[in-house]
Amino acid sequence: MKVAYITDDIYLQHNTGAMHPESADRLKAINKAIEPLHPSLTFKSPISASERILEFVHSSEHIENIKNICAYGGSIDSDTVCSSDSFDAARMASGAGIVALDGIKSGEFERAFCAVRPPGHHARPEQAMGFCLFNNIAIAARYAQSIGYEKVMIIDFDVHHGNGTQDTFYADDSVFYFSSHQAYTYPGTGSESDRGQGKGEGYTANFLMMPESMDSELLDIYENDLPPCIDRFKPDIILVSAGYDLHESDPLAQLNITTEGIRKMVRLILKSADVPFVFFLEGGYNVNALGENVKVTLKEMIMN
Repeated sequence: MKVAYITDDIYLQHNTGAMHPESADRLKAINKAIEPLHPSLTFKSPISASERILEFVHSSEHIENIKNICAYGGSIDSDTVCSSDSFDAARMASGAGIVALDGIKSGEFERAFCAVRPPGHHARPEQAMGFCLFNNIAIAARYAQSIGYEKVMIIDFDVHHGNGTQDTFYADDSVFYFSSHQAYTYPGTGSESDRGQGKGEGYTANFLMMPESMDSELLDIYENDLPPCIDRFKPDIILVSAGYDLHESDPLAQLNITTEGIRKMVRLILKSADVPFVFFLEGGYNVNALGENVKVTLKEMIMN
């Protein structure tokens, strides 16, 4: 299976400060961990997403606001910190998905992993939050539709619910949002009763895991709950918000998911449908575990 790995040093320039968990060290650890896989990967550079493409999801006011805050190295909130390079990094993070989708569409490769920062799934159309400036995966979903992938499924296994992604597609029956996440944690959204509204009702599915959940609880979701959603929706492409903060070592969460559990989950996702897949890096804040977990993800993407 031909797999693209899309990243850029601009992501290291997004400076969140010395003590922030979402640091450049995360990407450095990933890039080091995956060195043994280099011969099996196609390396691609992202583009900078145009404001027209950002506007597939975000308002022009939101984009201008982020640009202005980043210019002065300010903060959006106590969690969401910008530096002078953050606007460029965020546009390139969204642009990685464009390169991934264009490469898949042209047949250059069949799958892609976008190793980006800042992450995206908390960013709402009008609000940056939770370390996220622009919603990379939501923008990619709309771009995918613009080039012919009509039915897009988003699978989000980050330990925190992707409230921004859910908000973007909550009334939309052309994008199915499927999330597994820890209950009773940030941002407090994503209850199992959230199923969409209007024509989007039934196209949002949330699966909560209690604190201290083990591999068995996670794998049950991906073995038994995901396949019926895919069979009913029949997506043309699947995008994955790959947040590795569900790992047992993560300082920002309370699950007991092992690296082997993550490997098995990724395998279940990849075997769930015969369609292209694009993974987007979201969370994961124990840097050594993060590198190892991305490595096993890429191995599964190459081999299965």
